[in-house]
Amino acid sequence: MSVHRFFALLPLAIACSMASAADFPSAQGDWIAPSFTFHTGEKLPDLKMHYVTVGDPKNPAVLYLHGTNRPGSDVLNKDFAGALFGPGQALDASKYYIIAPDGIGIGQSSKPSDGLRMKFPAYNYTDMVNAQYRLITEGLGIKHLRLVIGNSMGGMQTWLWGTDYPTMMDGLVPMASQPTEMASRNWIMRRLLVESIKQDPAWDNGNYTTQPPSLRLANALFSVGTSGGNLGWYSVAPTHALADKQVEEKLALPLPGDANDFIYQWQSSADYNPAPHLDKIRAPLLLINSADDERNPPETRTLEVALKQLPKARLLLIQESKDTRGHGTTSYAKFYAAPLHEFIQSLPRGKAP
Repeated sequence: MSVHRFFALLPLAIACSMASAADFPSAQGDWIAPSFTFHTGEKLPDLKMHYVTVGDPKNPAVLYLHGTNRPGSDVLNKDFAGALFGPGQALDASKYYIIAPDGIGIGQSSKPSDGLRMKFPAYNYTDMVNAQYRLITEGLGIKHLRLVIGNSMGGMQTWLWGTDYPTMMDGLVPMASQPTEMASRNWIMRRLLVESIKQDPAWDNGNYTTQPPSLRLANALFSVGTSGGNLGWYSVAPTHALADKQVEEKLALPLPGDANDFIYQWQSSADYNPAPHLDKIRAPLLLINSADDERNPPETRTLEVALKQLPKARLLLIQESKDTRGHGTTSYAKFYAAPLHEFIQSLPRGKAP
């Protein structure tokens, strides 16, 4: 089975013109999923799913899935919406209805910090995808999606949408992800991130009254160790003084949320592994990764093995440069706006199952 590869070297200087996120009026809403059962058998009588939408509900629907510890409103970021939502762009907001839910445990959706703390059900990515599906179908009454597109954690969940709901969409665009078992540095760093908080006495088994200090430090270490790219980091911190400045800025950032929420968010990826089910994917797929992605390094060649199972798959590999940011590269839609537009235009239009 052939895999089409597309290689892109797109410096920021030649990026398409940006619109402001404010140019795309959005709406927000909440939907309660009654009697939600998690993969562990645990249940919540009412699971709240918060979401952001852009565009007219009468238009073809596009589902956007965010990264770990990020809300669905990230879809409005100028580096994403500004390059994709404008007139004639890949996800023209006048032609599509874009839906961006907060995943379980994140943003304004149900999460441990709402009150249950460490007694909150142990959710995984499959639970998150099932909740998204219920929101789309039961909550919003949508029977078919033109596209499912996601970044990082959202990219991994896009693979699960393809395996678990194969006839639900016309196309799939997973970004900064692989359809392989959570392992190697990607999992080692996540496990260390979680353990560094749990082993902090201030965490107190999740019963803290103030956020444990380890939360800020763990987040800073993880973000540098698994994002940014070698050339990218060197371009912003080529001297000792500038590197120190980066450390000081990161340690001065606001806390990345709640420690218990944080633990759940990163633990939820532990059993991710769509590899045995790739033969279930039916929709054409465009995988967008960066060559300097620390969490999904192409050198392992695991991606090549997986993609050979998908005759309708294409790989867009953004080549490393001083302008790329490792795992963070795909946050900048200017790197892939044109090929994404071409891919969407090539998709056949399916019908609701």
